[in-house]
Amino acid sequence: MKILVLADCESKSLYEYFTPEKIAGVDLILACGDLKRNYLDFFASMSSAPVLFVMGNHDEPYSKNAYGGCVCIEDDIFVFRGVRILGLGGSMRYLPQAENQYTEREMRRRIRRLWWKLKRNKGFDILVSHAPAAGVNDLEDLPHRGFSCFCELIERYRPKLFVHGHVHANYGTGFKRLDKVGGTVVVNAYDYYILELPEGE
Repeated sequence: MKILVLADCESKSLYEYFTPEKIAGVDLILACGDLKRNYLDFFASMSSAPVLFVMGNHDEPYSKNAYGGCVCIEDDIFVFRGVRILGLGGSMRYLPQAENQYTEREMRRRIRRLWWKLKRNKGFDILVSHAPAAGVNDLEDLPHRGFSCFCELIERYRPKLFVHGHVHANYGTGFKRLDKVGGTVVVNAYDYYILELPEGE
């Protein structure tokens, strides 16, 4: 399965200088937050692949029906071609009362509320978030610190893939596009990246 992942900034290469060949063969598009509605709608209209998204910490409050052709997977598990995709957007809380920001405790509460969906689907194969996991591609400052509960999710369910955004390539020399936690491949989706997920495993 060929997957296009997006996060945080509009890619000039894909958007302003778009040609169909650049996303040819893409089966699924995963958007990891802080992207404008018209940007996501563009990919929904230019590709037959589903566009699944979570919210970033800079995204405005939204209605789940506000994005034409795109599917919000916040606090849900979306199944595509047998692949179970779990969505948990937002970042670590650094501003009181801000939208799409959560303390570690609040994120844990969100995950606990998913217990029935996780049980019914027997886990998940891909975790899509905005923030990284603690100690995996995150930074030391509070706004870009990762969630420890994401590490626990990965350890318990052992997904094939964990895709996040939030940590930009221009934040310093520590940017990592690809990483691995156990058997889980970790991808920082900043800007865009195309990857292959083996099917039938």
